[in-house]
Amino acid sequence: MNYGFIIDNRKCIGCHACTVACKQEHDVPIGVNRTWVKYIEKGVFPNTRRVFSVQRCNHCSDAPCVEICPVSALWKRKDGIVDFDGNRCIGCKACMQACPYDAIYLHPDTNTAAKCNYCAHRIEVGLAPPCVNVCPEHAIIAGDMNDPTTEIATMLARYQVQVRKAEKNTGPNVFYIDGDEASLNPTYSSTPEGYLWSEIPQRVYQIAPPRLDQAEVEATRVYDQGQSHTDSWGWKVAAYLCTKSVAAGIPLVVLGSGLISQRIYFSLLEIVTAIVFLTLTTILLVADLKHPERFHWIVFRPQWRSWLTRGAFILMGYAGLLGLDLLNHLQPWSSWSPILFALTILFAIGSAVYSAFLFWQAKGRDFWQSPLFAPHLLVMALLAGSAVLIMLDDTIPALSTILFVSLILHAILIASDLLVIHGTRDGKLAAHTLTGSRWTFWLGAIVIGIFVPLLMLRVQSLGPAGLLAIVGLYLYERIWVRAGQSVPLS
Repeated sequence: MNYGFIIDNRKCIGCHACTVACKQEHDVPIGVNRTWVKYIEKGVFPNTRRVFSVQRCNHCSDAPCVEICPVSALWKRKDGIVDFDGNRCIGCKACMQACPYDAIYLHPDTNTAAKCNYCAHRIEVGLAPPCVNVCPEHAIIAGDMNDPTTEIATMLARYQVQVRKAEKNTGPNVFYIDGDEASLNPTYSSTPEGYLWSEIPQRVYQIAPPRLDQAEVEATRVYDQGQSHTDSWGWKVAAYLCTKSVAAGIPLVVLGSGLISQRIYFSLLEIVTAIVFLTLTTILLVADLKHPERFHWIVFRPQWRSWLTRGAFILMGYAGLLGLDLLNHLQPWSSWSPILFALTILFAIGSAVYSAFLFWQAKGRDFWQSPLFAPHLLVMALLAGSAVLIMLDDTIPALSTILFVSLILHAILIASDLLVIHGTRDGKLAAHTLTGSRWTFWLGAIVIGIFVPLLMLRVQSLGPAGLLAIVGLYLYERIWVRAGQSVPLS
């Protein structure tokens, strides 16, 4: 069995009966939707036409939300339905970033993820979803696509259909007959500041980038009930990336300076500083959860395909090794010191780069799918570690050299990421948002965070250089996280 939907755009009249029926069936609060209708208007009055698009969870064959969820709150059933359990959700919002279709929202009352579940409770007793029953034009067709006797299987064989964002390779199981690209692709239509009967929350669209290709057919979104998740991950995630870079970078900096000073041990200052920033990282991660009291479920109910789960265990392993390093410093074990040093370096590298794999699992955000992000995280770890250490003890060998080189590499990787990597439309739009920020990006991350510290290092003003480098790194992480979410998904 493999359940799916067909949306017949030849028949849809945009009446919202499906939305109302869904809200009634699941008691969906105002402001969020499991299914909704988007209106797109094309042309110039009086030569205009309006296109309607019913949008919802696509119950993907290879659902990225299932893969990224760290506690199996989302799963793929044997009948093809992607279901969820709010009682297991920890509110990490990773599934919202992974979904390319903007289909998952946070329930405002429970603070857990929610979405269309194909009304599985009705399917199990042989009933159709209410959205199918109430549609006055029979524009929504549901059923088992693997059963050739069903209406949906017959229509899939007979008609040419479209899906949303086929390039994501998620295998979406919501198909559109006579689908319009301006309606199915959210970046192919402009968005006004407000609709005729409603306003658009400013927070949703204040960082939405302009369209790049003005030669396209003009299409305007004139009504949309859907949620646009442009702020799911905010300053806490950016700060976590920064503090994690410091914690993971300190052993890497020690390794770099150790190649000159011939030491294979960590000083007490270095161990304590790494522990402090790793603790801050954990605090930020837990604080960003909507259900922080469930954090331990990542350990006791892990879903191992998720890099949130893998990253949590890497960080715990790194924390344990730092604890052993502290004990070794207080009561040296000479025979084990080289092995402990090597393991700490290995887990520090893992702690630095695992976030790249986590952001790669966020398939809804093209801007985050950069192959340069993993090496960039290593460079940022060296930058952050050397910047903090140089503020605490500028007598450590090669610190200024490591910071100087990492700042240059940081600038090169930023330029490469923006100019070379992002080949998709959504990626370019997000990059436009990043570079369009004069204060945060150009003045904060580039000038104050890179060029000024480089000049300070040349004149041996080491402490201030380290401080500005950290400030610039955080500002870059902040605008990078924000830009990745700036492109609307629905």
